[in-house]
Amino acid sequence: GGWYCFNRENCDTRYTTMRRLMSSREWPATRVGTGILSSQPEENPHWWNANMVFIPYCSSDVWSGASSKSEKNEYAFMGALIIQEVIKELVAKGLSTAKVLLLAGSSAGGTGVLLNVDRVAEQLEEMGYQGIQVRGLADSGWFLDNKQYRRTDCIDTITCAPTEAIRRGIRYWNGIVPERCKLQFKEGEEWNCFFGYKIYPTLRCPVFVVQWLFDEAQLTVDNVHLTGQPVQEGQWLYIQNLGRELRNTLKDVTASFAPACLSHEIITRNHWTDIQVKGTSLPRALHCWDRSLHESNKNGKAPLKGCPIHLIDSCPWPHCNPSCPTIRDQFTGQEMNVIQFLMHMGFDVQKMAQQQGLEPSKLLGMLSSGN
Repeated sequence: GGWYCFNRENCDTRYTTMRRLMSSREWPATRVGTGILSSQPEENPHWWNANMVFIPYCSSDVWSGASSKSEKNEYAFMGALIIQEVIKELVAKGLSTAKVLLLAGSSAGGTGVLLNVDRVAEQLEEMGYQGIQVRGLADSGWFLDNKQYRRTDCIDTITCAPTEAIRRGIRYWNGIVPERCKLQFKEGEEWNCFFGYKIYPTLRCPVFVVQWLFDEAQLTVDNVHLTGQPVQEGQWLYIQNLGRELRNTLKDVTASFAPACLSHEIITRNHWTDIQVKGTSLPRALHCWDRSLHESNKNGKAPLKGCPIHLIDSCPWPHCNPSCPTIRDQFTGQEMNVIQFLMHMGFDVQKMAQQQGLEPSKLLGMLSSGN
């Protein structure tokens, strides 16, 4: 992950301020894997001993580009080609005998999984490795092309509405989208395939979608900035509505994990085992999904009992799930509990209790316990 840039100006800025996202020159020689990339069973209970390959992001094109540097273009955008080359190289290093390849990514990498998972499967088939099951795990890359809270002109990555940024980006990167998705839209409308709920129905490979209902990157591009001032009522309603819209787009996604938290990215965080939806943690849900895919290969039976894979919070506001990651005050760095956070956001307990037909003290109790 790491956003993207979509024209000469904001790519120049990115090159000056975030060079590690545009060049491998300053990358460390080694990294310690965390979360799903950890080799410690306590931190990564099901896949700690899997073969893992980490592909850092330097292409700034949501893993979709296929354009080399030219006289016209100062930068090369080769996200889609990088993945192909890595797969080619891994086949010689043992991937050829794998049963399962899980392509995982967070943020721009999560969207990259949706854009590339079927292509990776096709590439392996063409190379003669039909036996490898290719699957996707998209974390925090399921964005909505909704209306911004406040419309702003498209000046840089942060202020630009996602649809407009991707529209410009595809042209600039020579971005590729999967053929099956492309066919659903008119020429020039390929940007639609960067949005999870539009590309998902066209995918052949199984994909597990992990998405915070109140994703911080989504709120940023929607111009909802939580700066420590109490939010206005309009923002509060917008935030709640965003959660509803997101929940809606996930209802037909077979395998999903969507906690009602304000956060961004999770699978490589070392606290990824702590978050639960309806009493199930993410590693457990992924394990259930893994098993269900093995089982269904055998006999096409119904989902495994007591092993859920469709987990979406139903409570309506940020951090109404008590297992959400800790929130810190952006200015003081102090940790906050749910009630402090809601007060900090300008949440009016009296008014909300009235709307829900509850005593304020009852509402506070429910908030603390996350019901």
